[in-house]
Amino acid sequence: MRPSTAFIMLLLGSGVLGLLMGLHANLEVGARQPEQCERALLVRQLRLTDLCLFTEARYTRHPAMADLHAPFQDHPVALEHFPSGSLVTPPATLQRIYVPRP
Repeated sequence: MRPSTAFIMLLLGSGVLGLLMGLHANLEVGARQPEQCERALLVRQLRLTDLCLFTEARYTRHPAMADLHAPFQDHPVALEHFPSGSLVTPPATLQRIYVPRP
């Protein structure tokens, strides 16, 4: 068997496996619906917040709950001392440009 034939068989086998996994995931959506409803109810009852992304600073743990001055809480011109602060952008509601009122 030529190497190109083996490679094409590998590609076709991987494609078929990928399609079967997608079909399985699509069929499982209906079966998991009651479990997802229970989890959503539990989240509402316990008042859980967003997913915790990083463990360092509070404004990187829950970006949706951050304020404008949290990264500069030590000093207004302080440098970012948490590495994750350079990876997470502020929420979209805090990214609008400040224009002072006349």
